[in-house]
Amino acid sequence: MRLIETLDRDCRVTAVPYQKPGVPASSGLTLEECKEAAWAVSSDGRRYRGAGAVNVSLAVATGTALPLLVYALPGIRQLEDLTYDLVATNRSKLPGVEPHCKQHPEECR
Repeated sequence: MRLIETLDRDCRVTAVPYQKPGVPASSGLTLEECKEAAWAVSSDGRRYRGAGAVNVSLAVATGTALPLLVYALPGIRQLEDLTYDLVATNRSKLPGVEPHCKQHPEECR
């Protein structure tokens, strides 16, 4: 998310932690779906999961369709989805930002 926030100079993308009460339901998602993958929800209500969510967020943040065009290339979507799922499955073992609930326990269930 830090990369998208850095690229999003016009503040077009809003990141919301799924752990906050009501967030999954407000997007038409279950808590389990949110635990499994990142999601992007467009202003018209379309939902994108995993690598698709990352590409949509990058496209909106940069104001260009290039990430979506690359994602649509034959084989790229499958490769990105596979890579995303591998990283998501092992994210607790990877270095990174402290989880939202550890940073803000008062906002979590």
